[in-house]
Amino acid sequence: MLRDHSPDRAKREADKAFKPVKTQKPMNDYAKDQHSFNENRERLKTERLAREAKPGDRSE
Repeated sequence: MLRDHSPDRAKREADKAFKPVKTQKPMNDYAKDQHSFNENRERLKTERLAREAKPGDRSE
């Protein structure tokens, strides 16, 4: 008998192939609001930094 085809190894390989998918808990309203706020803040920060880095008319 071949050792490579033992039932234990087959079970381990099957468990590896069919491992359960991690599911995330649905976000509550507070978490959704925080997520939206953080995304918007990061977007605005990126836009501001891009404007500041662009050479232009500055009256300094």
